[in-house]
Amino acid sequence: MEVATDTGPGRCARPILIVCGATGRGMSSEFLIRNRGRGVDSGLARPGTLGHYAPVIWVEDLHFAYPDGRVALRGVSFRVGAGETVGLIGPNGAGKSTLLLHLNGLLGLPRQKGRIVIGGLVVEPAHLPEIRRRVGLVFQDPDDQLFSATVEEDVAFGPRQLRLPVEEIRRRVEESLAAVDLRGFGPRVPQHLSLGEKKRVCLAGVLACDPQVLVFDEPTANYDPRGRREFIALSRGLPATKLIASHDLEMIVALCSRVLLLDEGRLVASGEARSILGEESLMLQHGLEKPHSLMHSHPHAAVK
Repeated sequence: MEVATDTGPGRCARPILIVCGATGRGMSSEFLIRNRGRGVDSGLARPGTLGHYAPVIWVEDLHFAYPDGRVALRGVSFRVGAGETVGLIGPNGAGKSTLLLHLNGLLGLPRQKGRIVIGGLVVEPAHLPEIRRRVGLVFQDPDDQLFSATVEEDVAFGPRQLRLPVEEIRRRVEESLAAVDLRGFGPRVPQHLSLGEKKRVCLAGVLACDPQVLVFDEPTANYDPRGRREFIALSRGLPATKLIASHDLEMIVALCSRVLLLDEGRLVASGEARSILGEESLMLQHGLEKPHSLMHSHPHAAVK
């Protein structure tokens, strides 16, 4: 995998930080389920018909193959509006992580075909510094993202690369740690933290760059129930547009108004989260299961 970075070997995760809604126009999830496999996109308006709606994430006919010839993305198109929280679901090998890495140019350039636009700015080499400030990606494994001697140094790394004043960096570090409930953790060593604490440090480092979009790859993986509940509560309080890739479909039900179902590199269904996830035959067809909370109207109608 080729990664666009100018931070040197061993820091492939950090460029994320450095150089760091709407539900459609009359296209229901039922329509999109019936038409899966027929060029399904997000159900949002086509270019030229957006009206007042302006997507923050705009992916158009995205194709990508790895150097060994394995095709990972096949004509993926979708849009995400400002403030939306959208789930990205699908079986292992569907292309979810590959897609996420395309959103800030960490993967894809120059081999991809299609177009990605973030907040009106096309993802291309000339725009990568600003794109990577706008899109903050939190990896599944926090050890892929943490490398500094202390928590505060790690969180400050991105703002320093943005050449912000010292006082502004200090303010952002304090506010970002407070936002993830890690006040007072600045002097601590990241490698000595629990998994949940490490993940929150990674998120704080992303928040310190003031991103427009937050992208999570399996954010609740390996969490205990309390850590999972805390992540859901924390995510609900973040105002940025969010795209969450996960196999934790109960978490997707709790957080996401809309979902994108990816399989074998194709977007096969998209629409209102509870309608898509509640279609048991669709879930089984693509290696997933209908969430337990959708089997009954109570007592688990939503994860609190």
